[in-house]
Amino acid sequence: MKPDLFQAPDYYLLDDLLTEEHKLIRDAARAWVKREVSPIIEEYAQKAEFPKQIISGLAEIGGFGPYIPTEYGGAGLDQISYGLIMQEIERGDSGVRSTSSVQSSLVMYPIWKYGNEEQRNKYLPKLATGEMIGCFGLTEPDHGSNPGGMITNFKDMGDHYLLNGAKMWISNAPFADIAVVWAKNEEGRIHGLIVERGMEGFTTPETHNKWSLRASATGELIFDNVKVPKENLLPNKSGLGAPLGCLDSARYGIAWGAIGAAMDCYDTALRYSKERIQFDKPIGATQLQQKKLAEMITEITKAQMLTWRLGVLRNEGRATSAQISMAKRNNVAMALEIARDARQMLGGMGITGEYSIMRHMMNLESVVTYEGTHDIHLLITGMDVTGFPAFK
Repeated sequence: MKPDLFQAPDYYLLDDLLTEEHKLIRDAARAWVKREVSPIIEEYAQKAEFPKQIISGLAEIGGFGPYIPTEYGGAGLDQISYGLIMQEIERGDSGVRSTSSVQSSLVMYPIWKYGNEEQRNKYLPKLATGEMIGCFGLTEPDHGSNPGGMITNFKDMGDHYLLNGAKMWISNAPFADIAVVWAKNEEGRIHGLIVERGMEGFTTPETHNKWSLRASATGELIFDNVKVPKENLLPNKSGLGAPLGCLDSARYGIAWGAIGAAMDCYDTALRYSKERIQFDKPIGATQLQQKKLAEMITEITKAQMLTWRLGVLRNEGRATSAQISMAKRNNVAMALEIARDARQMLGGMGITGEYSIMRHMMNLESVVTYEGTHDIHLLITGMDVTGFPAFK
């Protein structure tokens, strides 16, 4: 395994906008990725397996619920810290970042925000340490971009709820201990339920044959007359706005994470351009390769500024869902374009596991689709600026 020589670009000296705590948190995450993720991730991606041995390390660097208050086991960090951790983890691999952000924003966040004190104390400390892993059940086989059309439902049976339905494309599902599941009650109102592994009728078959996010475990959630205790209903928010609030937090993390993937591709291409000799000079001395590199660093810098400002707004409680959509859409598209250009710069070597670029490119083909597709986020921005919803 080649040593991880990654050096993060900071063309506009944006480190000056970070606190010393921000930089310490980021640097700790960066060092952990270099030590624990980079040496093994190509092997695990090739064999399509999630490296479960890194779970405790993810917890130690704040990868699970870093903004969750300390009384519930979280680190009590701000939103920029959360973003920087996601950036560093996705610099290692998008699939590993998926595990981290699902745990943080789609499992811990709704329990913290929508749950009661008993639920917070029961689940959050174990989720923060990685002793317990969770997943998030919203997407269904026939309802992706239109989650409000879900058919998963539950009925009040007196002393418990009876849950039926199915979810798919669920990160962490194959080995998750709990699932935060969104389903409709008998009146058609959407609620969140905490479903625990071992409940009769609850199964999590794994999704195989993926060409993307191969180092992430993906599966389905099947509910066949699952008896869910009434105390497992999240009581403090219902309606479609509840799961969408979780997705805001996750999409924000993705906006930062995509920068990490882009940075890794850029850094790899830049280093290669100085070492690869063709026609008696480094390819980095040619105009076309310099054009690619100049455009890469420009787009990375723009994305860094976008997410930093969004983090400030999140810290102030002023960021809108539409602003988060813009950052997610822009940064993932940016990262995907950089991965493609970087792959071209490496020629045939760009498709091998000796370099990270092709893995990033394949991963980003999922990231550009999940938690709101590229086109849906475009329509969210369009609706925000015109006032007209174009979804229907």
